[in-house]
Amino acid sequence: MSALGKRTRLNRIFSHPCGRVLTVAVDHLINYPENMPAGLRFIERTVEEIVAGRPDAITMNKGIALRVMPRFAGQVPFIIQSLAPKADRSEFAVSASVAEVAAMGADAIALAMFVKGAGELAFITHLGSVVREAERYGLPVITHIYPLSSGDEQRVVTHEPEDIFYAVRMGLEMGADVIKVPYTGDVASFRDIVSVTPAPIVTAGGPKCDTLEDAERMVEEVVESGAAGCTIGRNVWGFPDIPEAVRRLKKAAYGGRPG
Repeated sequence: MSALGKRTRLNRIFSHPCGRVLTVAVDHLINYPENMPAGLRFIERTVEEIVAGRPDAITMNKGIALRVMPRFAGQVPFIIQSLAPKADRSEFAVSASVAEVAAMGADAIALAMFVKGAGELAFITHLGSVVREAERYGLPVITHIYPLSSGDEQRVVTHEPEDIFYAVRMGLEMGADVIKVPYTGDVASFRDIVSVTPAPIVTAGGPKCDTLEDAERMVEEVVESGAAGCTIGRNVWGFPDIPEAVRRLKKAAYGGRPG
């Protein structure tokens, strides 16, 4: 029975005939050491505008979902982020359990995690337990895996192909259903990773692009690599016209096909 539940939820997220996705993330602030982004200050309005653009799913934290999503229930798939990690700490906070995420009607549970750092083993252990429990509920597991590299004063996320491949393989071997990682920055190296990974890979949205055209080109490169799509944050809600950003990036993710 759980296999049917998982397939049903994944089909809702990957509903476009091309098999790729453009999802939008608003699971920031407790996950990132940054000030309040303007695009997330009025979160209910932002989510409303994202929904108007009809992304394939929205990723958010539990509290936002409980307070904002009821009016949009059934209009767009949603994914609950369940971890709040910090790149410079080995500890992390669990913000939502598998049972809570399933009870909310979410289409997947997400885990933001770092590898190649001091907390890697703790993240792997937690991921393993979530994969086992989520299987019982028919709930897909989406890992957001960020490999770290030592900077001069802090741990920073690396985009080196070998590090990204390590992160992808970690998600695959631990049983994740979808694996989100940073984009390496070039089609050839990312294609090499995608081609040997029998699980859907999506890319993180990356730093804020100067223009929406730049964001479209990034998504087009990801599609060219054979990846399953992108999860975009600030390159959607960082632009003035959020619905238009969703629609244009979605078209790029679908290879120019209508949404």
